[in-house]
Amino acid sequence: MSVHLLRCYLSLFIIQEMCWGTLGTVRPFSNFHPDRDVVEIQAALDKKDALTLVRILTNRSNAQRQVIAKTFGETTQKDLAAGVKKALAGDLEVLLLDLLMPSLQYEAHRLQQAMASLLASLNGKKADAGPWINILTSRDSDHLNNVLMGLELESGQMVEEAVEKRFAGDLRLGLKVLVECIQSPDVYLARRLTTLKTSIVQGIMVSHSEEDLLCIRVAYLKLTGTSLYTALQKEFKGDHLQALLAICRSED
Repeated sequence: MSVHLLRCYLSLFIIQEMCWGTLGTVRPFSNFHPDRDVVEIQAALDKKDALTLVRILTNRSNAQRQVIAKTFGETTQKDLAAGVKKALAGDLEVLLLDLLMPSLQYEAHRLQQAMASLLASLNGKKADAGPWINILTSRDSDHLNNVLMGLELESGQMVEEAVEKRFAGDLRLGLKVLVECIQSPDVYLARRLTTLKTSIVQGIMVSHSEEDLLCIRVAYLKLTGTSLYTALQKEFKGDHLQALLAICRSED
């Protein structure tokens, strides 16, 4: 398999424009009053009331969460994210902090993580195809271009050179997975969700909650015979589970 073919596949990795606006599970809250939310959130932070924080933050769109964070800062002279860090811990803390990030900042955060994984694979004694396969098959075209440009700047070599130098048979596997992702991104993401790894589940659900999580839920059900809502209940627990279920929304 030539590296030129990889570049061709990457150039085709463009998710066609579709009307995904109504296919997310998290939508703008119709009776939105940020001042009321801030009062509830402030009390919840003081009491370390995770359920209230989950109820509010998983029922507001990203844009509404930014208004809440701004209003919270103006009202209390404190940073909402810092308050969440102080009140919570573990996976739930990470999930709610992810939800509080502006969409572009969250994608930049994921971009940084992706670049770190790819650089680590290049610097190791033995090539690790895992990060390449995972990243090249789970990002949209704009994100992929940014990752690859950043990688070239950081590593000092062209991506084509790095791939030619470091990989052989695993690249073929990566291309197969890439093709699947290009043809059916929702199916690929559903397949990723079957791992039920915390970082993967949270990354997909937060990123796709306002776009096409309903499609991913349908694909997950077809793929596994079990709804994502049920699968989450079997793997996670406590307030963290309730936050994930709130984003997932319902059974299929």
